[in-house]
Amino acid sequence: MATQLELAKAGVITDEMKKAAAGEPISAEQLRDLIAAGHAVLPKNLNHSFPVLKAIGKGLTTKVNANLGTSGECCSLDLERDKLDAAVRAGTDSIMDLSTGGELSSMRRFFLEKSPVIVGAVPIYGIAAEMVYNHRPLEKMDPEELLRSIETQCAEGLDYITVHCGVTLASVKKLESFERIMPCVSRGGSIHMYWMRKNRKENPLYEYFDDLLAIAWKYDVTLSLGDGFRPGSIADATDGAQIEELMVLGELARRARAKNVQVMIEGPGHVPLNEITANVLLQKKLCDGAPFYILGPLPTDIAAGYDHITAAIGGAVAGAAGADYLCYVTPAEHLGLPNADDVYQGVMAGRIAAHVADIGKGLPGAIDADRRMSIARQKLDWNAMLEEALDPVLVKQRLQVGEDRESCSMCGKLCAVKISKAI
Repeated sequence: MATQLELAKAGVITDEMKKAAAGEPISAEQLRDLIAAGHAVLPKNLNHSFPVLKAIGKGLTTKVNANLGTSGECCSLDLERDKLDAAVRAGTDSIMDLSTGGELSSMRRFFLEKSPVIVGAVPIYGIAAEMVYNHRPLEKMDPEELLRSIETQCAEGLDYITVHCGVTLASVKKLESFERIMPCVSRGGSIHMYWMRKNRKENPLYEYFDDLLAIAWKYDVTLSLGDGFRPGSIADATDGAQIEELMVLGELARRARAKNVQVMIEGPGHVPLNEITANVLLQKKLCDGAPFYILGPLPTDIAAGYDHITAAIGGAVAGAAGADYLCYVTPAEHLGLPNADDVYQGVMAGRIAAHVADIGKGLPGAIDADRRMSIARQKLDWNAMLEEALDPVLVKQRLQVGEDRESCSMCGKLCAVKISKAI
């Protein structure tokens, strides 16, 4: 048994690499070399079979993830089924199960069995939710218990997991020296920080990182090193606590690659537009070009109800600067658990941002569809426009063609394209 990283280092092109390279602007050989260098990952658990394999990283199209899952306030398998269907219809590249309510293992099995794309999760949510349900204080969590839970979830087939290993005693101390409006908005990060404060001990995922690597290697689970101290306000962005944690994540990423474990880095949530590019470049520098999984970013805090748009703006800038993986944000962000329509809108907004980013990166072929769309518009060829649209279903619903079957109801007989063609 060997991981994708281990095989790539040995010069092997796996079947998974061949499948993941299909439709990308690079060859399977180039993908192998990027994985070997730690500049790309191919999340695929040895125990999980699914049809749509994707790689994430340098030279590849920017990918989009959809967060799904229940909460303690809303737990419905039917709702999650609808949300998964919406995410897949919208074209998501992966999903994450962030469930904290109901029968968590059953929910994971549902996503692993029904999702045609990569499945990730945050294992700390599972054990913390069970402890709360059983009225056990979070500080009573035993490090061995945490690692056992992580192994159980990895054995079930998760392709990648978010682990908040960078929330250390040193980074918590750094956090205390900065006057943040919102000290910690990461659910996983806050759980670890609470445990550390109560027990006056180091984060077990940092202290026993080698044990975590052994679990990840065993099942070829990609580690997504979570940013527990990501800013939750643009006023808190790019401060010492965030950078301290990022430096730790860079160190851990090097240790992971040395043990043949694939790894990517998660990025900040709320960042002013003028700081987004600097954040991406800093991550790439400190983490040796590891794939960057960015949460938004949101360049304003006041667009509640429209944060899928805010995230698309930030995601396009981050992607063009080199971010590789965009975590979608839905219109329900900061307000409640998203429904299926929120999920669909979130994925579509993420895909728009990803496509804009690919054009900005200059990826070969990224602009081809835009060129074809422009030609179709010049020809007033509505069928061709439908074929090139990211969301042809919506276009077909909204399309209002005039009596002459050429112009739309916006301009009618004064259609600029029609007039210029007549000239």
